[in-house]
Amino acid sequence: MKLIQTIHQYDVVMFNWFMGCRPVSRCARVSRWISRTGDGYLYLLIGLYCYGYRSELPSASLFLSCAMAAFVIERSCYLLLKQGFRRGRPQQALPNFRSLIVPSDRFSFPSGHTSAAFLMATLLGYFCPALLWPGYLWACLVGLSRISLGVHFPTDVLVGMTMGITVAAVSLRVLG
Repeated sequence: MKLIQTIHQYDVVMFNWFMGCRPVSRCARVSRWISRTGDGYLYLLIGLYCYGYRSELPSASLFLSCAMAAFVIERSCYLLLKQGFRRGRPQQALPNFRSLIVPSDRFSFPSGHTSAAFLMATLLGYFCPALLWPGYLWACLVGLSRISLGVHFPTDVLVGMTMGITVAAVSLRVLG
């Protein structure tokens, strides 16, 4: 328990430093937009595109299989961790702090937006290597946007990133 408290203390320091940076306060609108790209609609569009063109794209069916399996695993892990740790979001944990958006649930650990973004970036990068670095850049921006909107601590995002990449790699190893 002492380890978790120590991590939380460092997390609060990093969060406060990040929130104190001037560019963060100026880019709220951009952060909201970037965060929305990780809401899930983009993943659905990519899946529908692959499904529609699976006869022309030889690896589309394998991509869809890996993505569906990975998202089932990722969402399961995400929900178990959220309910298991029940870590309050910055707005609940820090006095006099208000996030810029209303999150979809009460708990912050891990960041589901970040996890899903890194999962998708990893899968897209595997099946289309030209998308690897742009995908990871986008996924990083999704994670940073969640911090700048005040709904996640830095370790929420780091664990989400690790979880997304790991689940995608497992999915590729098993199915690919």
